[in-house]
Amino acid sequence: MTCKFNKIGIIGKPNDLSITVPVTCLIHLLESLNCIAMLDEGTARSLSINDIPCYSREQMGQSCDLLIIIGGDGTLLDAARSMSDYEIPMAGINLGRLGFLVDISPDKMERTVTEILNGEYIDESRMLLEANISVDNTNIFSAKALNDMVIHKINVARMIEFDIYINEKFVYTQRSDGLIISTPTGSTAYSLSGGGPILHPSLAAIALVPICPHTLTNRPIAIGADSEIEIRFNKGNFEGIQISCDGQVNRQITEDQTLRIRVCEKTLTLLHPTDYDYYHILRTKLNWATQNYE
Repeated sequence: MTCKFNKIGIIGKPNDLSITVPVTCLIHLLESLNCIAMLDEGTARSLSINDIPCYSREQMGQSCDLLIIIGGDGTLLDAARSMSDYEIPMAGINLGRLGFLVDISPDKMERTVTEILNGEYIDESRMLLEANISVDNTNIFSAKALNDMVIHKINVARMIEFDIYINEKFVYTQRSDGLIISTPTGSTAYSLSGGGPILHPSLAAIALVPICPHTLTNRPIAIGADSEIEIRFNKGNFEGIQISCDGQVNRQITEDQTLRIRVCEKTLTLLHPTDYDYYHILRTKLNWATQNYE
């Protein structure tokens, strides 16, 4: 069989020995298909795998033409951020709980991975967000997120006050526990728990979802993906404010800093099985009611 992809990177959930067997089986499958398996060095280290070559994320980004993620959605979120500059398509094998992003079941791994390598898949483009913190117009911190960016207090149950500007136009002043800025991908995560809308992945939109706003009329709003969001904080509320990217990367913000968030220029390509159905995933994961019309 002539494979569409030749060099396959493998990234697994860190410090989880339960992925040892799936990782090993995947490597053997790829080798049987005459593909080159490139195991992430962090994954190899956490599983104590020493008998096959392992590679840094940078080496994988420069060489791989496909990445296979083994774990849960959190594992794919981490991989998406670290590998986004290389624009390598990703497929995910679900060993976690929800599995909105990693949608290949372990019992169908061999068949589905073989189909993907043979060019039988559904591809889907997902946007990422980029946050930049600057002082006097000098950027001092940048981070990306596939799901969301959350502004909140650190370890203190107090409201914060801030002004929101979109494309340099004032929107409103908000007093709340924080703000969720979500992509369509993240609209089924923390944003959904906060009362935000579900955005189809094909929409070029960003959702701004207040966390427990003081004014009940301060509702979620969806804006265009070409928007730049600027957050200006009330200086009396600065102690202990941070931005959290996908719940995995955190950075404290001080009063002399400016926070701007926009959509990344580069996107993530997800590869799904040929029977992928977004609405079926919503019904299954969110336990929506169904009616049998047969």
